Amino acid sequence: MSLMSSMYAGVSGMEANAVDLTVIGDNIANANTIGFKAGRAAFENALAQNLIGGGGSVGWGARVQAVQRLVTQGALANTGLATDLAINGNGFFVVRGQHNGVDGQYYTRAGQFTVDKSGDLVNLDGLAVQGFQADTLGRITGPLGNLQVGDASSPPLATQNITLRGNLAANAPLIVPAFDPTDMTTAAATSNYSTPVTIYDSLGTAHQATVFFRRTGAGTWEWHALTDGANVTGGTAGTPTEIGTGTLTYDTAGVLTASTQASTFDPLNAVNPQPLNFNFGDPTGAGGTGVGGLTGYDSPQSAASFIGQDGYGAGELARVAINEQGLVTGVFSNGQTRSLGQVALADFAAPDQLDR
Repeated sequence: MSLMSSMYAGVSGMEANAVDLTVIGDNIANANTIGFKAGRAAFENALAQNLIGGGGSVGWGARVQAVQRLVTQGALANTGLATDLAINGNGFFVVRGQHNGVDGQYYTRAGQFTVDKSGDLVNLDGLAVQGFQADTLGRITGPLGNLQVGDASSPPLATQNITLRGNLAANAPLIVPAFDPTDMTTAAATSNYSTPVTIYDSLGTAHQATVFFRRTGAGTWEWHALTDGANVTGGTAGTPTEIGTGTLTYDTAGVLTASTQASTFDPLNAVNPQPLNFNFGDPTGAGGTGVGGLTGYDSPQSAASFIGQDGYGAGELARVAINEQGLVTGVFSNGQTRSLGQVALADFAAPDQLDR
């Protein structure tokens, strides 16, 4: 052995421990780095030199065998941002793009995501989060690719069913003149009660209509639905157009026994005719209870307790929500929700061997 060898053995120990301190310093420096996995230096002794004459062997010092990545579950924190995600368990988020001049696919535990100007879900480095896109019906059908969530919209739905619940006063006065739909004023004057309702066409245009109810006898009513002529094909602005009419019949207990209806709605510049179903209850004559809609009890005045319809206009994306399965749901300005896609995860047999 030489003096140089002894010096080398000592220096190797200092160098190895310097590496260990660097690893420890790196761990401390990244204490607040989201998704960071700490490392530890593993030491090994250097190959020994056998002495001539069977005098044993002398070590050549130490060296760092490897820096092992400690892939353990970190603490979860609530950031209040809907696009911030965390993985509880195994796996990595998959991101794609250019990093340090290299274009490729990368894997990360850091789930600090946002939506960029193109509508893609990206991390803070601008790498696109990978996932499976949903179709317009919210079904997850797309291949793995950039998760586009920011440019979604909700198409309109034309109204098909209009529902009214409440009570028509059984002893409302009989109005002698026939119902007059010449204008809204005369229609109101020749009816006992009216209530407004909104109807959406296939373009998502909202049309305001009014349903008038007129008592015609003991337990018998007629109804008429009117809208401004400007809303329908061939109509005249300012002149009402009848888009629905029918009758309601009640027994002596105020229970709806029968109802009739006919509707003709041809919305301007939209799909027409647009079928409309006015649901005023479940008549006993059709096997219903007779009290599930408009009843005919005695009361000071007629009143509606519920007015609803199943259509809506077009909606823009208002916000997104992501559930525990990584399903991205869009909440739209028209009150509708729809699945937009699902975040993908990747897993590895030896995640601690991944290149940093």
